[in-house]
Amino acid sequence: MNVLLAFLANTIVNFVIGLTVAKFLGPEEYGRFALAFSIAVVVQTALYDWLRLSATRFYSKRTRDKEPVVRSTLDASFIGVTLFLGTATGIYALIGPPLDFETNLILLALLTAVANGLFDYCTALVRARFHDSAYVRLMLAKNAFALVLIGGGAFIFQSAAVALAGGVASLFGTVMLGRGALLDPGADIRAASSQSARSLAAYSAPIVTAHLLYQAMPLTARSIVASVFGFAETGQFALAYDLGLRAVQALGSALDVLLFQIAVAAHERHGADRAKEQVARNLGIVVAFLLPACAGLWFIMPSIEALIVPAQYRGPFGHYLGLLLPGLFAMGVILFGLNPVFQIDKKTTPLIVAALAAVVFGLVLLFVLPRGEDASNLAIAQGGAYVGALAATVYFALRTQPVWPSFWDMFAALVATGAMSLALAPLREMTPGILTLIAQILVGASVYGLLTVAFDIAGLGDLVANRFGRRFVRP
Repeated sequence: MNVLLAFLANTIVNFVIGLTVAKFLGPEEYGRFALAFSIAVVVQTALYDWLRLSATRFYSKRTRDKEPVVRSTLDASFIGVTLFLGTATGIYALIGPPLDFETNLILLALLTAVANGLFDYCTALVRARFHDSAYVRLMLAKNAFALVLIGGGAFIFQSAAVALAGGVASLFGTVMLGRGALLDPGADIRAASSQSARSLAAYSAPIVTAHLLYQAMPLTARSIVASVFGFAETGQFALAYDLGLRAVQALGSALDVLLFQIAVAAHERHGADRAKEQVARNLGIVVAFLLPACAGLWFIMPSIEALIVPAQYRGPFGHYLGLLLPGLFAMGVILFGLNPVFQIDKKTTPLIVAALAAVVFGLVLLFVLPRGEDASNLAIAQGGAYVGALAATVYFALRTQPVWPSFWDMFAALVATGAMSLALAPLREMTPGILTLIAQILVGASVYGLLTVAFDIAGLGDLVANRFGRRFVRP
């Protein structure tokens, strides 16, 4: 429960920070911020994401006590990667051609990649050990620092560079404060094993490559929008994608932080077959939550836009996010429902093929769709690419995973979401505002919740019944 509360707090703070930065920077400066942050995400994915993935899959209480070489190797690898990035940056600064973007923003993007990589690695370590109190402390400290340093920097200086610098400071400051909980008594970077590093990297490489291809899509889209329509339109486009992605990732990550570690624990204690059964249950739960959440977001979009989106972004925000939503749902299912199929089986190469299929499909859409007065064709192409990736990932997962969620669970989730949509359709025509939003949430949650219990979607009905049964039935 504490972990979920930390996720909820993190989600709220991330939304507040995103909206604050967008409001006080304005569309044009926010466009620069978003483009620099996309660079940071791509660099982080390429160089550091394998450490997070390896820690989540191979680090645990058992390995902490009996195989300290795992932690030693991960720590030494982080240092080595950071030294490589610093050296490569220095060499490029001396002999490389100039880039068509502000140098200070590029350097801050690289520092952001290092800081994010370190923070994600550290939180993965405490998650893998089920050290809930340390995880909560890290998340709360990061949120407090970020609110002050990122939000305050945007408010006072109205500068993308200052906002990025605030993010770097908040992440490094959080890790320094929480370093006590991150120490392993038996770990020593001098005991790192190059063979272990190669093994960990080999496991993660296909996943990282796939993620890198996915992350390259928004970076490419923002670069095209900036060159064709300018940084102001880039800011409009980016805010819709950023907030939509954060909403999907917040829900998916809250599920993943519990569900994937349960699958890993099942693998360690009971073997591969039990782990695959758990992954199948997890997939059903992910779909049961993400499908109504994404559908519901479209229905409440006018009220969300009127209540929380800065005035400079209204109109384009709802338009772009509506085009991106199918792709964001597809990406959520891939990351939090289907990728664990390959991670548990330690056969992650098909993820690269699925990501390549996404790139090809996105490029085809980009060339086929007519160019308009805004970046709608890019939004459709980017969202369509993720839908193509979902289809390819399902194809490969069918060949790998012998156990799947029941057809009834998937069908029932679709029917319940359809019923929720029918109930919400008339409410979308109401005047946007807080009362409309409350009514929409109550109606949507009630309809879907009741049908979930009635159909026992992904076992959630029995879970609710047992919880309330224990509460009201006296022993």
